[in-house]
Amino acid sequence: MTANGSSQVPLSIDDLTVAYHRKPVLWDVSLDVPAGSLVGVVGPNGAGKSTLLKAVMDLIPRASGRIRVFGKSYRQQRQRVGYVPQRESVDWDFPVDALDVVTMGLYRQVGWCWPVRARHRRAALAALDRVGIAELARRQISQLSGGQQQRTFLARALVQDADLYLMDEPFAAVDAATERAIIEILRGMKQQGKTAVVVHHDLQTVPDYFDYVVLLNMRVVAHGDVRDVFTPENLHRTYGGRLTLLEEVSEAMRRRERSL
Repeated sequence: MTANGSSQVPLSIDDLTVAYHRKPVLWDVSLDVPAGSLVGVVGPNGAGKSTLLKAVMDLIPRASGRIRVFGKSYRQQRQRVGYVPQRESVDWDFPVDALDVVTMGLYRQVGWCWPVRARHRRAALAALDRVGIAELARRQISQLSGGQQQRTFLARALVQDADLYLMDEPFAAVDAATERAIIEILRGMKQQGKTAVVVHHDLQTVPDYFDYVVLLNMRVVAHGDVRDVFTPENLHRTYGGRLTLLEEVSEAMRRRERSL
């Protein structure tokens, strides 16, 4: 590990183990996430990818290990972290509109016992505009399409103006236009020096979307620059050598080479 615990490292994980009912889900995970990077977390179903994000945010107990966000505990730095959950984990029947959802991202600024002020709603509306759905601000979230719902939760994270973003499969089951919008926003974050850790499932887009990758299957199989780590050999170790996956990554790498 390089500079573990440094205040300049957005996310530092040291010997993390998480178990459900005494069954390990993550085992001895250690890595440092470089600042100003777009990090893809890739692995098979059940590899512990979502669990990793939840452990960072203290949403689940750890069996062992230490996690530092900019050199401190998550609770000390939570105002610097934005989170986009999986769409499947959200109760979309909750009676709020898109603007209400985004405004929830400002509650630390607003205060739990204080009314939402006009400037907070303006900030929330600006975030919705940034993800391209400002005109849907007053629409109930249950009436939004899957892509629009995902954009709403992305706007909720953006309005926090965080330094580290944790995103759990933001590209899953969205339309092509939403996928393009999300990756452009991620690239804008990178230009601003922000860091995003993104659970991702589409191997073909990893070389195009991310500059750093974590290959995870309960343990960290490999992590580092996409050009060095995202290889058929490492994917073989991560996924068990399924031929279709190796074909996907080979094609993705060929497309990347042609674009350079």
